[in-house]
Amino acid sequence: MSLGDEHEPSGGYGGTGHTRTRLPEGDGTGDVYGGARRGPRSSSRSLVTVVGVVVLLIAAIAFANRGGDDSPAGTGASADKPEAGSTAATGELPVQTEVGGIPSGFAHDLQGAESAAANYAVTLVSADILKPARRAEIVQQVFVADQQATLTDKFNRAYSREFLRSIGLDENGNAAAGSTYVSRTMPIGTKTTSYADSAATVEVWCTGVFGTAGEQSTDPVSSDWFTMTLQLRWTGSDWKVGSFSQKDGPAPVPGDNKASSADEMAKAVEEYGGFTYAR
Repeated sequence: MSLGDEHEPSGGYGGTGHTRTRLPEGDGTGDVYGGARRGPRSSSRSLVTVVGVVVLLIAAIAFANRGGDDSPAGTGASADKPEAGSTAATGELPVQTEVGGIPSGFAHDLQGAESAAANYAVTLVSADILKPARRAEIVQQVFVADQQATLTDKFNRAYSREFLRSIGLDENGNAAAGSTYVSRTMPIGTKTTSYADSAATVEVWCTGVFGTAGEQSTDPVSSDWFTMTLQLRWTGSDWKVGSFSQKDGPAPVPGDNKASSADEMAKAVEEYGGFTYAR
C-alpha cells in the first residue's frame, strides 16, 4: 500500500478538508437495505416487543431445564459450528505500559498485532491528532521511524490552520470557549488478513462520534462507521504502523435514539474515559 496514495488523514477527516458528518444520500425516500424503513413507535410495537421477550424467556428456561445432551461429541450440528471469533477472550494479559498516553509493549504474536492495531486506530482518529504539539508525539510513538518525517509533513498539510479554522478550531486544535470538540473512536472488532513474524496487516472495524458540541455549533456531534487497515511492522520491541488507510462502513441501520443536547455530549466526553484494547 502506498502511503502517499491511499492514506486518508484521520481525526474524522479526509484530505480534502471535509468532516465526517453524514449528509442525506440517495433519492430522498429514506430507504435502506432494500427499502426497509422505520415507522413510528406505537402501542402495538411495544406489545409485540413484550410478547417476544416473554417467549424468549420461556425458551431459555426450557433449555436450562432440558438436561445434558447425549449426542456424541464432534457429531451433528455442533461439528458445524464456527470457531470462536478472533476477538474472543484468551486469558492473555493486556499491555501494562504506555508512552505519552498511548499503550505500548504489545506481544510479539498475532494477538499483540491485533491489540496494537485497535489501540492505534483509536489514537489516529482522535481529537489529539488535530493538535500540532500532540500530533508530533503521536507520529513518533505510533509509526515506524522511516515513515515519521513523511507522515509529519502530510499531517501538517492536511490539518493546516485554514482547515482547523473551517471546523471551528484555533491553530492549536482547540474549540472556542463554550464548545467541546469531539472525536472518539471505538473498535468493534479486528481481522488479520496477513501475518508474519515481522509484519502484519490488520483491519479494524470502528464506530465513533465526531463533531463540535456547543450551542452555536454548525458541525454537531454525529456518529460514523468505518474500517481502518493498518500495515504493522515489528520493530524489535513493539508493533508500529508502516502505513494505513480508511474506508466507510460496514454501517447498521440507524436506531431510534433521541439526540442528546450539546451540554450532555460535552459532559459525557469529559466524564467517560476511553479503554486500552487488548485481548
